[in-house]
Amino acid sequence: MDIEEIIYKYALSNAVEHGNKCQTGSVIGMVMSKHPEMRKDPKTVSQLAGQFVAKVNALSPEKQQEELDKLGGLEEHKRAPEKPKGLPELENIKEGKVKLRFAPNPSGPLHIGHARAAILNLLYQKKYDGKLVLRIEDTDPKRVEPDAYQAIPEDLAWLGIEADEAYIQSDRLDIYYEYAEKAIECGAAYMCTCDGGDFKKLKDNCEACPCRDNSVDENMKLWKKFPDMEEGEAVLRVKTDIKHKNPAIRDWVAMRIVTQEHPRIGNKYRIYPMMNFSVTVDDHLMGITHVLRGKDHLANSEKQSYLYKHFDWEIPEFIHYGRLKMDDVQLSTSKAREGIENGIYTGWDDPRLGTIKAIARRGIKKEVLYELIEEIGTKQADATISWKKIYGLNRNIMEEETNRYFFIPEAVKVDVDNLPEDKKELSLERELHYNEPEKGFRTLTFNGSAYIPKDDYEKALKNNKPLRLMDLINVNVTEDSCTYDSESLEDAQNKHASIIQWAPVDGSVKANVVMPDNSIVNGYIEPAAKEVQVNDMVQLERFGFARVDNITKDGITFYYTHN
Repeated sequence: MDIEEIIYKYALSNAVEHGNKCQTGSVIGMVMSKHPEMRKDPKTVSQLAGQFVAKVNALSPEKQQEELDKLGGLEEHKRAPEKPKGLPELENIKEGKVKLRFAPNPSGPLHIGHARAAILNLLYQKKYDGKLVLRIEDTDPKRVEPDAYQAIPEDLAWLGIEADEAYIQSDRLDIYYEYAEKAIECGAAYMCTCDGGDFKKLKDNCEACPCRDNSVDENMKLWKKFPDMEEGEAVLRVKTDIKHKNPAIRDWVAMRIVTQEHPRIGNKYRIYPMMNFSVTVDDHLMGITHVLRGKDHLANSEKQSYLYKHFDWEIPEFIHYGRLKMDDVQLSTSKAREGIENGIYTGWDDPRLGTIKAIARRGIKKEVLYELIEEIGTKQADATISWKKIYGLNRNIMEEETNRYFFIPEAVKVDVDNLPEDKKELSLERELHYNEPEKGFRTLTFNGSAYIPKDDYEKALKNNKPLRLMDLINVNVTEDSCTYDSESLEDAQNKHASIIQWAPVDGSVKANVVMPDNSIVNGYIEPAAKEVQVNDMVQLERFGFARVDNITKDGITFYYTHN
């Protein structure tokens, strides 16, 4: 079978198996799965699939079966055993009493790694009819990006996540002071005035520093003097096991002085809690029952358990999952910020970044992230998300939703000579969507001139092959001319002509597409695209899916999603 027969057969099979209606996305999936060699030319597969789906859906059920029988009957599907779907159960569950928290640091907008934590918490909150807390953890003035206070809620809104309660830790410093004093009073914490280097030497040798034996009164006096001390002069430490096998857990720092102005609250405070102290206090006071976090927090969970025990508080369930990586994309907030400051990236929504803003601007659907993250779940094994996987899931949605248009990248204008009289003025109607005729049609007019893609034009010159202007005519091109050849699709196929998109010279709109590497492809788009609105998703036939980003009197800007 040639490629057309293969695609035709899969379209027929899909229709016969599913109520005599086939879907373009399903047909493409069958072709790519069973014929990997065709993955090299997704544009042709997509184009032919759309054409044959429209053809098959127009046939009667009897005719579909008859045509399928001619091609060998139904394809047999070997299905792998289905894996259980959904997230694993949480332990120690009290229905309706589950309370979780998403607690980002405001060092920048959210990226796909944050989305994992946010979505997992939301899914479990819904699973157990619980509550979700948003807590912005900004107790390190050196790691606060002021714009993040607005960016984080915006990103969560795009993800469809609404917290039941919201807090900002810099509003709660007096609460942390109160519990610092309680920790001193019960002997769980002590003021340490040792030089940092000297303390490290003692700690590394499993030896306590002299400050550890201070009385409660001595510690409280130092605590009262703490606000007037210099940065690094003293810290508050939580007592743990000075002989613990992990030096990082031995008597960890709970409070320290930071003289740098806080971007949100200014210089009102100088004493700031370390993450492990503020998080433990907040998780207890807010009634958090389950904490979902990366396995890089395993040591932090153990540190926090000491404070829970000192205060005789119930320890929440800690669930640690593996690291998340993403192919060929920058997830590090600090490196992304550095790149923005140095002019490498255009902003937090630069298409080369893995931020939620960048992913949204490119037109990736949030449902794709939900499906991926639920599939990865809370496994401790590290996971890598590939663009290929994201594109595949997103494509399934886009195939069913998007209107089709002809975009002509790096357009070349051709004037077709030797046209028969009845071909000099033509009007062509094409469906906006192959599977949804109710969406209507787009009209393309031809008066002897057209824009065609430069790449296709140059290939035709090199290979000395004709071109077929899709659903219109076949032409021959040379360096200095373009001449009419014939009209039929069959003739084009016999001559191995490339079937290409085109746009009328009259009425077409200037357009540019921002690609994933931030390069820009300029061209023209057919007149019907004048109806699109910002944020619309479209399929640019033979080019790819794209999101409408901006519309001006000078043209339309798209952000490329994927092929």
